[in-house]
Amino acid sequence: MTTRGFTGRRPGQDTAGRLPPGQYLTQDFPVLSAGPTPRVRTENWTFTLKVGPRPVAKWTWAEFGALPRTRMTRDIHCVTKWSKFDTAWEGVSIDDLLLAAGIAAPMPYTLAHSVDGYSTNVPTADLIGGKAMVALAYDGAPIEADHGGPARLLVPHLYFWKSAKWINGLQFTERDTAGFWELRGYHLYGDPFREQRYSDD
Repeated sequence: MTTRGFTGRRPGQDTAGRLPPGQYLTQDFPVLSAGPTPRVRTENWTFTLKVGPRPVAKWTWAEFGALPRTRMTRDIHCVTKWSKFDTAWEGVSIDDLLLAAGIAAPMPYTLAHSVDGYSTNVPTADLIGGKAMVALAYDGAPIEADHGGPARLLVPHLYFWKSAKWINGLQFTERDTAGFWELRGYHLYGDPFREQRYSDD
């Protein structure tokens, strides 16, 4: 499902190096979803870390909100070819999440799970070392439901479908298990600067 914001322009020479091939720059924030937007009540929300099928840590919304906060300003790139520069996020880094759970990154791959059944796969190395967070705020305000609130994964160096909306858990896995869009022909990794949009790219 797609909605507002699908207009844009090519950047000037000063920012051209930041724009991946085939992308255009937008000032809007287009809304895309695989299905209807869930309205998640924070009093019912929990976040679970799993190693394989085994839960190893779980937080309520209040407990999650008490974890250390990180701010991150990054460019984001959608597989539908829009890019937005200098987006400002705040949330819990995956490094701090692992620290709070008392574990190191245990397996080479990770599946992000969302409340609506969506999932997407990311190599664990692309989540740690300050590269990713579970975002709770965008541009100084709670994330709107259309943009994945109350919490979404943020992995800004990969195409934005990897930044799962309405996230409620991470599951570490030994194998690179395809998620929702990957099972439907999208690339397993999704590097925008290599134009890894689809499985044969």
